[in-house]
Amino acid sequence: MVRLVDLPPATQTGMRNLECPTFDRKPFVSGPPLHERRIAVVTSAGLVRRGERPFTSGDVDYRVLPGDTPADQLLMTHVSVNFDRTGFQRDINVVYPLDRLRELADAGAIGSVASTHYSFMGATDPRGMEANAREVAARLKADRVDGVLLTPV
Repeated sequence: MVRLVDLPPATQTGMRNLECPTFDRKPFVSGPPLHERRIAVVTSAGLVRRGERPFTSGDVDYRVLPGDTPADQLLMTHVSVNFDRTGFQRDINVVYPLDRLRELADAGAIGSVASTHYSFMGATDPRGMEANAREVAARLKADRVDGVLLTPV
């Protein structure tokens, strides 16, 4: 990941001046112990399945990632030119750790791995993403997911 000091001065200034949203409340949730939870991945790596429309700058939508999609069929279409893709190219688990989740499920550390996961494009104003985030939350709930691993990029 690039450090702020390594970015061009104009980009540094823009990032320092980003307005961060505030939230009126912090939801409290409870649930079963981790070894009973069904876990899904939600990433902001801009992952798409080969053949799907890539993410573009400012996209607030998401892509559905079926858990049985082979890793070589996933592409990172994150638009940031400042993002180092080396880790993703070497090991997809850096941004989409399904293999690690499956290992945890096999070891009994988590209950199960969801059949569907989701990708957003990072570097997007989160205020525009709320409707789609709520839609993903409803889809996760319908899939009986009660734990999410967020992999921010």
